[in-house]
Amino acid sequence: MNQRRSFLKSTGTAIVGTAVLPMAFINHPVKATFDRVLKVGLIGCGGRGTGAAAQALKADPDAVLTCMADIFPDYLKESYDNLMMFNPNQVKVDKAHQFIGFDAYRKVLDSDVDVVILTTPPAFRPHHFVEAVAAGKHVFCEKPVAVDAPGVRAVLEAAKKAKEKGLSVVSGFTYRYDFPKRALFEKISKGEIGEVRSILTVRNGGGLWYKERKPNWTEMEYQLRNWYYYDWLSGDYIVEMMVHSLDLMSWALDGQLPVRVTATGGRQARTESKWGNIYDHFAIEYEYPNGVKGVHFSRQQQGSSNTNRAEIIGREGDAFIDIGRQIHAISGSNTWNYEGEKNNPYETQHEELFTAIRKGQPINEGELMANSTMLAIIGRMAAYSGQTISWQDAMSSNLTLGPKMEDYDWDLVWPVTPVAVPGVSKVL
Repeated sequence: MNQRRSFLKSTGTAIVGTAVLPMAFINHPVKATFDRVLKVGLIGCGGRGTGAAAQALKADPDAVLTCMADIFPDYLKESYDNLMMFNPNQVKVDKAHQFIGFDAYRKVLDSDVDVVILTTPPAFRPHHFVEAVAAGKHVFCEKPVAVDAPGVRAVLEAAKKAKEKGLSVVSGFTYRYDFPKRALFEKISKGEIGEVRSILTVRNGGGLWYKERKPNWTEMEYQLRNWYYYDWLSGDYIVEMMVHSLDLMSWALDGQLPVRVTATGGRQARTESKWGNIYDHFAIEYEYPNGVKGVHFSRQQQGSSNTNRAEIIGREGDAFIDIGRQIHAISGSNTWNYEGEKNNPYETQHEELFTAIRKGQPINEGELMANSTMLAIIGRMAAYSGQTISWQDAMSSNLTLGPKMEDYDWDLVWPVTPVAVPGVSKVL
């Protein structure tokens, strides 16, 4: 396999193929209001950031990457090298605009970029999003957008300011850009399964990556390179990954918020200290108004069976999604199977972002991405504590999991809280 093919595979998604016309703009021709080169800045140069940057450049031939920022020089160099292999004509990042350090994001925001891609570990995203909006930048923000309630509130407030400024904000909730899912949820919203009464989402998978400690790493560097396994950096795996499934729940209920949440969880397989302080399984019940229930099951345990599916139960039928088998179907009085066009949602989200910017028709997913993130956070809070928690109490929480942005330093030793014990651990 040559280097270019290896890069395309390593991003985790296909970033080649035929571009798909964004659904939001089909049959709605509008004269472009932004016809010059769009300058893009990348903040967070890991695998997801590199993939997102490549997809952004592919989405708009007149977009150019001009700035990159990361805390790790090796991440930035690898990302730059891979992007140059992918499309050197759209990568114009000289050494003076390759920024390293905890304050590197500020240098991108102080530049003349039009769009920023926020793909750092989740703990940094609220601050970066707030600052990006303040700087007047259009934003692609990877999910989740926070790890705690104060972060969610900051994102919600910044999203309002983005709307006032006419800025576009697109989230990394990729399912929202998948054509089969759009078609299915459109049918749900039109009542083709009747009133929605319950939603089940299940995502079971195996283990993930881990980076062995090196002698020259400080404790801060070790944790940042293994950010996934620390709740203060990732929010736990329920927030970092399973938030996709919970976003399906929110979508099915047209963004309705739960009244209260009860959950359980723990760690049975990832018990060594190398796995930080996160859980490896969750089971969560969301209680919505009018007696509607949402249930989520997930686990990350090596050697166990895998699935990624959702069932939406209505009074007149059921909707079913199987991500792995690419099934999108309705049973009941309005039987239906999706047989239409397929797309790459990772590409479509950037296509629609750039189209919105150029046509002067802003997209703003700020509230959506904040509320879906909070669904995962409240699920974690309920599981960690063993208590039923109301949405109001969770959203009002002032508990922050990590340090302030200005306090980050390579020698800072941020205490890792013990693995949560239901009935003992406090989250409010």
